[in-house]
Amino acid sequence: MSRQSFKICFCFRRIFKLRALEPPEEVKVLFDHYSQNGIMSLDDLRGFLVEFQGEYSATREDAQAIFNSLKHLNIFSRRGLHLEAFFRYLLGDLNGPLSAGVHHDMTQPLAHYFMFTGHNSYLTGNQLSSDSSVEPIIKALGKGVRVIELDLWPGSKKDAVEVRHGGTLTNPVDLLVCLKAIKDNAFQASEYPVVITFEDHLPENLQAQVAEMVTKTFGDMLYRPETDQLQEFPSPESLKKKVMISTKPPKESKTSSKKEQWNGEAAASKSDIETSDKDEVDDGENLQEDEEEMTVPEYMHLISIHAGKPKGGLQNWLSIDEKTVRRLSLSEQELENATRRHGTDIVRFTQRNLLRVYPKGTRITSSNYNPFVGWAHGAQMVAFNMQVGLLQKILK
Repeated sequence: MSRQSFKICFCFRRIFKLRALEPPEEVKVLFDHYSQNGIMSLDDLRGFLVEFQGEYSATREDAQAIFNSLKHLNIFSRRGLHLEAFFRYLLGDLNGPLSAGVHHDMTQPLAHYFMFTGHNSYLTGNQLSSDSSVEPIIKALGKGVRVIELDLWPGSKKDAVEVRHGGTLTNPVDLLVCLKAIKDNAFQASEYPVVITFEDHLPENLQAQVAEMVTKTFGDMLYRPETDQLQEFPSPESLKKKVMISTKPPKESKTSSKKEQWNGEAAASKSDIETSDKDEVDDGENLQEDEEEMTVPEYMHLISIHAGKPKGGLQNWLSIDEKTVRRLSLSEQELENATRRHGTDIVRFTQRNLLRVYPKGTRITSSNYNPFVGWAHGAQMVAFNMQVGLLQKILK
């Protein structure tokens, strides 16, 4: 029992004994019932787990794990648990009020679930001049983030691929380093799939490099659909320990009008969306491509979640194809404006397809926006800037 002293009237010092939290009477009665001569043995503890706690699958190994968690305490006895050690167990993490396991149905299509999503996951600070690094990626995965965004650009010599925020002063980081960091940390916090979204600014020869790097790095972890484009997203349960790639597929040829419908991606008409952010940073889905560009088969086969906006305005963006599913990205401003007239269309779209919402380009300090607008309309990937550490304040 520890002691503390306090001065009284600036002259006298009085010493108080600090009493530890004592077990209530109900716990004492419970301990007496499942113990013998003041000691709860391994078998006694297992009996308590099965009979009182209702943990019918509990084994001696489970009871031993509880013993092991208390061995470092002075209150632990080799013969078993004293009342104080038993009480400490009841208040500890091994007896938490909520189950640590996932109890929801995880067998529905991926579009039926919200995914913890990062924005510019490689940046260490602000969006204009901070460094690019694997450390923010590792931290994000450790917090349970399931969607990592990487912006792919040619290196200074045009013969390598680097990750950086284009058009800014941010320093680059090598793509291969990022991929290895994702592989090593993807499933530390959760076994459910990790989605890597590529914002692709690469020529054909570097796309082939990316395909080789991704394939070699992830191997069997990489999810490859059997068809060119999924008719329905698989379930999180079937995708455990898998990595998925999501990006806008390159065109196959200048004569492929159907592909151009999904990849040409013109801007929305003013009647559909009037964005107040004139300097909105493009999120990589409206890039103008060379019509002569040919697809790289190895790169195409990496893509399990196709991204892109059909030509035309918002109603075309939210069009539903019963034979395919895809991902659409909207800025926070685009989403807010779209909900004023097309809220029902957005909800209908997200029943089968994925909607990603990202911060507007003027949030250069890596601030965040109100995520509930996206969530309320079914947006599964509401992307957060994880750099500033203010996420908990937003969610409160």
